[in-house]
Amino acid sequence: MHFSLYEAIMLLCFGAAWPFSILKSWRARTSQGKSVFFLGVVLVGYAAGIMNKITAGQLRDPVLGLYLLNVLMVGIDTALYFRNRRFDTRR
Repeated sequence: MHFSLYEAIMLLCFGAAWPFSILKSWRARTSQGKSVFFLGVVLVGYAAGIMNKITAGQLRDPVLGLYLLNVLMVGIDTALYFRNRRFDTRR
């Protein structure tokens, strides 16, 4: 089985920041200081990594799970951005 150790380390390091970003977004209840463009770029990057694993036939590589976990976390943070933007509009 092919396992991409350095890629996994990179994804773990990047992924470690997302729970803190999600918690901050949840508590702040504002979209100020958050860039939906940045979140979109990150999602595209993770999607490219996922597509690379799929097209290379590396569906059993555990790194694919890390990509999916990171996409989930960025997706949650993006959803919170839009929730918080609604809060901003109402104020």
